[in-house]
Amino acid sequence: MNTILKKSTSFYDVYERRPGADKLTTTYCPGCGHGVLHKLIAEALEDFGVRDKTIFISPVGCSVFAYYYFHTGNVQVAHGRAPAVATGLKRAHPESVVISYQGDGDLAAIGTAEIMHAANRGEGITVFFVNNAVYGMTGGQMAPTTLVGQKTMTTPRGRTFENEGSPIRMSEIIATLDAPVFVERVMLSDTKSTMHARQAVRKALKLQIEKNAFSFIEVLSACPSQLKMTPSRSKLWVKEVLEKQFPLGVKKDISAEFEKRTFARNVVKNEDIHDILNIVTVDVDSEKIRQYQDKPINEEIKVAGFGGQGVLSLGTVLSEMGMRHNYEVSWLPSYGPEMRGGTANCSVKISNKKIGSPLVANPTILIAMNRPSLDKFENDVVSGGLIMYDNSLIDREPVRDDVDVIPIPATKIADELGNTKAANMVIVGALIAYKDLMSQQVILESLGDVLKRKNLVEMNRNAILRGAEFIRNLKK
Repeated sequence: MNTILKKSTSFYDVYERRPGADKLTTTYCPGCGHGVLHKLIAEALEDFGVRDKTIFISPVGCSVFAYYYFHTGNVQVAHGRAPAVATGLKRAHPESVVISYQGDGDLAAIGTAEIMHAANRGEGITVFFVNNAVYGMTGGQMAPTTLVGQKTMTTPRGRTFENEGSPIRMSEIIATLDAPVFVERVMLSDTKSTMHARQAVRKALKLQIEKNAFSFIEVLSACPSQLKMTPSRSKLWVKEVLEKQFPLGVKKDISAEFEKRTFARNVVKNEDIHDILNIVTVDVDSEKIRQYQDKPINEEIKVAGFGGQGVLSLGTVLSEMGMRHNYEVSWLPSYGPEMRGGTANCSVKISNKKIGSPLVANPTILIAMNRPSLDKFENDVVSGGLIMYDNSLIDREPVRDDVDVIPIPATKIADELGNTKAANMVIVGALIAYKDLMSQQVILESLGDVLKRKNLVEMNRNAILRGAEFIRNLKK
């Protein structure tokens, strides 16, 4: 009987996601351990028959390249956040096999909190931690696992105990926690150590498949490029140098006595959401909104200005009132750390169709309440869209000739009402009147339910009326 050796089906046949012309080989440097570890994981997924229900999570660093190769579910995440995302995915899809694949700069530095708490909770995931003692992808900076005396880009004289402290032994730390079931450190330096690593990989994955156990496998690996060694010499360095700081072996194994955990997705019925979230249902007179029910609407609105102008409140009112008209709505704020006086904007979507994303990149409507906002977002508006701007504060007109432009002295009108902070409601009234999006009566009646400062409700109602009056006079 002949044995055919071939690439695991857990890898893509052709790496279409890889940039460039070469779609058949990997990006890894000769001697790098990532490719070897990929092979061990892929073979296990294939042998266990779980490839189609596996979700592979890779963050920033060389680990991110796994997205090119693994024929599984793939999620790329922010630096260090793989365990946090793995937690959400496992809980949302408890039947899945979830793998968090991370490097030392990622897991042991910016991601320390995430891995510690995921391990402490005993999430039913498998973590593969590649330790090559350096930030491999981003230039060879010192990592939390860099050895004392080791020279890197950020420790040109070598890491010192006095200045940078000792290398962190993550496996030993994880093993002190109650919830982890299997913790082992292995290495990839020769055939014998690779075969032992294979056993650890398979055991960790099998414990998740069979028992939903949390396992942590640390893999000592070489980074020839940053070590500035040949592939063979770098592997020898792992065995002769790196292993002395990070002793191999099982740090914790309670798999024999660990009983299978059963995870079930918590399905919430739509009719129960209001009670769970303590949301008060608002009754709206159906006759007052009837004319808007069959009206096609799909507006993507960008509201922008200075913090303190009520930019976010304007967006909130539009989205809240949209809900009262049975529209699909979303509201997404964006502001700097200095909310008052700093820049602020929000994205609002109002539609009679399902909304896929709350982000507005190319608005159909731009509401600009200061000059910097007009300068920044004017060119983003779709052709045929609308720009409504406060010409009390903005000293130039939009230059676009393929959009509708409505200048409105919102701040001046609000000042006449006694408070310039009502300028945002002047614009609400103007927008509703110009686009006929909603019932003005419903908005006026509901305003008290939406605004936090109840003593300003009447003034804001007057501001809405004045904005609508301005548009009516403009149309005349």
